Amino acid sequence: MMARMRMLLAAAALAAFSAQSIGAQPALLPLAVPLPAAIPQPADTPWPGGTMTLDIDATDVHRGLFRVTQTVPVLAGTSRITLLFPQWLPGNHAPRGALAELVDLRFFAEGRALTWKRDPVEVYAFHVDLPVDARVVTAKFIHTSPLHSSEGRVTMTREILNLQWDKMSLYPAGHYVRRIAVRPSVTLPLGWTAASALDGARVEAGRVTWGVTDYETLIDSPIFAGAYFRKWDLGNSVTMSVVADQPEQLEIAPKNLASLNAMVEEVLHTFGTPPFDRYDYLVALSDRIGGIGLEHLRSSESQLAAFNFIDWKNHDWDRNVLPHELAHSWNGKYRRPARMWTPDYRQPMQDDLLWVYEGQTHFWGWVHAARSGVQDKDMVLGTMALAAGQFAQHPGRGWRSLEDTTHDPIVSARKAKPYDSLARREDYYQEGALIWLEADQVIREGTGGKRGLDDFARAFFSGRGGAARQVTYEFADVVAAMTAVYPHDWATFFKDRIERPGRPAPLAGIEKAGYRLVWKEEPNPREKVHMDRTRGLDLSFSLGLSIDSDGDVSETRWDSPAFNAGIVPGARIVAVDQLAYAPDVLKRAITRTKGQNRAIELLIRRGDRFQTVPLIWSGGLRYPWLERVSGQAAAGLDRLLAPKRGSMGQ
Repeated sequence: MMARMRMLLAAAALAAFSAQSIGAQPALLPLAVPLPAAIPQPADTPWPGGTMTLDIDATDVHRGLFRVTQTVPVLAGTSRITLLFPQWLPGNHAPRGALAELVDLRFFAEGRALTWKRDPVEVYAFHVDLPVDARVVTAKFIHTSPLHSSEGRVTMTREILNLQWDKMSLYPAGHYVRRIAVRPSVTLPLGWTAASALDGARVEAGRVTWGVTDYETLIDSPIFAGAYFRKWDLGNSVTMSVVADQPEQLEIAPKNLASLNAMVEEVLHTFGTPPFDRYDYLVALSDRIGGIGLEHLRSSESQLAAFNFIDWKNHDWDRNVLPHELAHSWNGKYRRPARMWTPDYRQPMQDDLLWVYEGQTHFWGWVHAARSGVQDKDMVLGTMALAAGQFAQHPGRGWRSLEDTTHDPIVSARKAKPYDSLARREDYYQEGALIWLEADQVIREGTGGKRGLDDFARAFFSGRGGAARQVTYEFADVVAAMTAVYPHDWATFFKDRIERPGRPAPLAGIEKAGYRLVWKEEPNPREKVHMDRTRGLDLSFSLGLSIDSDGDVSETRWDSPAFNAGIVPGARIVAVDQLAYAPDVLKRAITRTKGQNRAIELLIRRGDRFQTVPLIWSGGLRYPWLERVSGQAAAGLDRLLAPKRGSMGQ
């Protein structure tokens, strides 16, 4: 009884203390500090001050510095201006503005230095106090290009620069960016040539100026410039401006240039009227500038291996970015998901329709590469096989829907992840493409081959000619356009495949197209060139791990034989069955134990510890291939990948 009484008294005391803490003495507890005044929302009104100027000195290629001078005119009597640095960038699908590289920021007006303060909540915003007589605010700062990849993407070398205006400009808050006028100019090293989709270029003593444009168009019109430059006409108002590490890399055989011309024709055949008056591929043939593949309405930025054009056959794997980015002019730039279109670069994007924006573009990248010959058909089939093989044994698909991966650009910012196969990455690209392949085959099957996804693309994405503005869409618009091509329950079709986790591997489109996923002991063409190029060993489809050129494990597939044996990324394979590790030594061991219940003995070093790990796998070497179903001379996938230009047939 006494014990029970003590318990009751203790409970009462605790309750009294809780009540006192929660309600009786709030002054003893911290209270929230009010947030600062909100930054004004953008209005569809012009910036009243007039035209900004943006002048960039890009001559310091040795140190990798872009020195910026920007003027922003203001109305008389303005006491404070809020200037924003671009944060949510089109094509990045995430808030990835290069704010950390903006340094030595100073503001001036009427010859006097001004006081400024970064917003404590929205750190991409700068509040600048103005004197009563201010008419123009001048901002001076430096954008520091990373000098090596550990600092970020390298955008300036001694031979090439890639100038992206969003990295080195500010804009006034409170207005749609399409309503802010700006006159840009850049000073380049003497002898360099610049290419951009901007209009009205004039060159004088290394300084390039363009006509007045709006800030949205400016951000969508980057520059490639270099000491070694060449330009090709690809027809249909499409050009390719190329910079290179060395002048001899700026050569291309006539038959390969013809493939690039054919690529343009194939894309136009699919999508119809272009949304641009002219289009310029901006291409860097370089092993020094940072990698990129980024879409714009009238141009695109692509980095290819330095010897891609003069060693065409051996760089076949490297060119899929070209048809992909051109397709984006229609799908992504002209037609864009409604909640991915934003009035400025401060409003967050909602990425849940990226399986259309990127997934279908990825599909067309495969198709147009094969149709034009920009990539060999076997290379494209190998790429598709790798995607199919990956998703056939991808444990992350059990818990995470494809739609949820559309948020990955924001969630993970493309950083490396432990156990990618369970976490999933931006799978809306490749799995989205396989789902669009299935949709194409459903249409072809239902119409007796008379219609296909080409018909949807032409109806949905076709432009209005000239330099078009964006036209947005929602999921219902996609469903309606698909239904107009071929009546089907497309809403259920897509929702089931996009929104539901735990679905079977997305192989239905491949199978409907007369192919099947098979496993062979030799790598397919895409996998082989990857391993040859990196000098690594991909055993993700057998042991469940990938090994780099130093013998270090770079990735372990979740629940694979390697994972279950305790081998993790970062471990180094030192020996295989008491022999020093080499890729061929490990491959022979896998072949030797095929069909046997016998362990491969691996000596692993992890940090300062060594461990002998027995790894049991009896399946031999396994690499994914797409194989035509026997008895078919030309399957549906063959017809899909065959050239279409010059014919309206599907």
